[in-house]
Amino acid sequence: MFSHVMVGSNDIERARAFYDALFIAMGAKPGVVDHKGRLVYMHDGGLFMVTKPIDGAAATHANGGTIGFRMADNAAVDRWHAAGAAHGGQTIEDPPGVRSHNGRGLYLAYLRDPDGNKLCALHVVKA
Repeated sequence: MFSHVMVGSNDIERARAFYDALFIAMGAKPGVVDHKGRLVYMHDGGLFMVTKPIDGAAATHANGGTIGFRMADNAAVDRWHAAGAAHGGQTIEDPPGVRSHNGRGLYLAYLRDPDGNKLCALHVVKA
């Protein structure tokens, strides 16, 4: 559905510590920095990138925006959440757990990254 997701950061090294922890908790490899100074993660056919804004202005988060990461099971969601909270992420909304949505059970956890971007880890469970 999408080719990539990119978020802005005002501190790439701080973002790297945070996102490396999240992606390692997901079973992925740490990010690499490309020739333009962007932090790049590849996992499960998806591409996630972190960059300083091209226009030189400060990075800001999207109000109402959420980036969701699919997880293999509930334990993976918990590892992701713990890794993010331990590396500068802020726990938001309800604690990790099952929520009902359109007849499905979803095991969810939410964080804000150090730049304020809203992230979600999701595993579909039986309703």
